[in-house]
Amino acid sequence: MRRTAALLAALLLAAPGQAADAPVTPDAFEALSVGRTLTYSLGGKVYGTEQYLPGRRVLWAFEGEDCRTGQWYEDEGRICFVYEAGSDAQCWTYFRDAGGLRAQFAGDPPGAEAAAVAEIPGPMDCPGPQVGV
Repeated sequence: MRRTAALLAALLLAAPGQAADAPVTPDAFEALSVGRTLTYSLGGKVYGTEQYLPGRRVLWAFEGEDCRTGQWYEDEGRICFVYEAGSDAQCWTYFRDAGGLRAQFAGDPPGAEAAAVAEIPGPMDCPGPQVGV
């Protein structure tokens, strides 16, 4: 469950003059995330999808599981997510490089594989109580 998070396909568009592999700031994360739905993969395998809503709210689902609501906040330059049912915070540092956007989980050792992201069109498909979010 420690790999719940969100990444931003919109951040694939590097800001002018920004160095490659520079951490993405929380302000940039917020400005570019609202209204997007992203899938996340590790080792080439999709493990979840997240939709970014106004007010730093999110909707997350692991692949094949139900959607959960949550929110994100900044902590020492990292983007941290918390989800319903009192889950622990999941904090990430996001980077841009020639391959696109990647994210490093705060608890992973140096050199651990980073997550990749891709944007999908439209909102998440959340049957049940989350319909219409």
